[in-house]
Amino acid sequence: MKLASQRFLLLISALLVLSCAQEEEKKEETAQFEVPVAYYTLDNGLKVILSQDKTSPTAIVAVYYNIGFRIEPKDRTGFAHLFEHMMFQGSQNLGKMEFVKLIQQNGGVLNGSTRFDFTNYFEIVPSHKLETMLWAEADRMRGLDITQDNLTNQQGVVKNEVKVNVLNQPYGGFPWLDMPRYANENWYNAHNFYGDLEDLDAANLEDVASFFKTYYSPNNAALSVVGDFDLEETKKWIQKYFGDIPAAELPPQPDISEPEQTEQKEFVKNDSLANKPAIALAYHMPERNSPEYYAMGLLDQILVQGDNSLLVQKLENEKGFTSDVSGGINYLGNMFNYKGPMLWMYNLTYDNDTSREDVLTAIDETMVDLKANISQETLDRAIVKIRSQLYDELGGTFGLGRADLLATFALFDDNPQRINTLEEEFKKITPEILKKTIDDYLINSNRTILTVNPLLAENDKNQ
Repeated sequence: MKLASQRFLLLISALLVLSCAQEEEKKEETAQFEVPVAYYTLDNGLKVILSQDKTSPTAIVAVYYNIGFRIEPKDRTGFAHLFEHMMFQGSQNLGKMEFVKLIQQNGGVLNGSTRFDFTNYFEIVPSHKLETMLWAEADRMRGLDITQDNLTNQQGVVKNEVKVNVLNQPYGGFPWLDMPRYANENWYNAHNFYGDLEDLDAANLEDVASFFKTYYSPNNAALSVVGDFDLEETKKWIQKYFGDIPAAELPPQPDISEPEQTEQKEFVKNDSLANKPAIALAYHMPERNSPEYYAMGLLDQILVQGDNSLLVQKLENEKGFTSDVSGGINYLGNMFNYKGPMLWMYNLTYDNDTSREDVLTAIDETMVDLKANISQETLDRAIVKIRSQLYDELGGTFGLGRADLLATFALFDDNPQRINTLEEEFKKITPEILKKTIDDYLINSNRTILTVNPLLAENDKNQ
């Protein structure tokens, strides 16, 4: 009788353990947020991604073209960015700046940008204006109003932007524009993305027409729609407005690969407007989507993201060298929305009475301590941080971050469902993979150091 009772108790305990495990598994499943994704391709090659979100009566239309800074024509630096401006100068049915007025008068906002590997345009509008936005985006994909007046005007606008944002600013272009030119060897990754003034002047109407016909075609684009809409109705609108735009013959993609860096590079940039020295350090990233790539995402969280990151703790709180450590993977976006070679980078300004050697010594101490103290606890904290950052990205600005990832994953991977696997990929990383990534990538032979020499501070001293 006693033996039977013991067996009964053991059975009950086992059932309780199983029940608890199932409950935990259920909680985990509940906590895992899944982005709804409907993905298909029109006959003309346009990739379409639809993602419903009924939390707000708004809709986002985002059109991403598979052309960015990297592969713009040689001797036409800044052309991809110039063309972004041209897209607002009028189309077949909307005159100069009428596209902008259409969105704003319907209670919406809009913008466009040029990045390393894509150029994008988006509108956020009340959801009942979705059809109007789809028509407008299709109208300018179908054909721009390419005139000499529009080109001359936008050449002036872009040249002025370069002067204001780069040439006449302290730390202008540092380090986002400067570092790729120093750290990379391949022209496609290392040229002046913003554009040399003489190259911008050299662009002509034939260049613009050829660029539009080649790269702004439906088979070189992805259309992402996020928000409060009816799925089947939206599919009909997309077919109606985009379906008969002709595809183009796309040229072969240039080789944008980078040779392996085998020794540390060091450069100094004189800045006549800067009053404090600054430093940036960059490391070539592992291959995109590899385990080491995800490990670098976690190391970025550990080292530079947030007040508890190791470099912030060391350089700001312990040493007091600076108050502005910042960095990340892909300064023109995030670690997901690019496809070519990339740098992990961080930068800071520091006081004139602090030496560059003091800063580098503190950084090297931090890297040694990092490797010696990698643990599962360190890893778990980094996963919590990157999960929070990812969810902020997906939910921010009415879902614009979601539209961005869906479009880029469609363009680069033909798989927007990747958006729902990111969290699991980070969870696969172990302390051993982190240590291997440090050994292979966070090493001096893979590092480029760029220092800003503040000529304004030197002039002040001499007066």
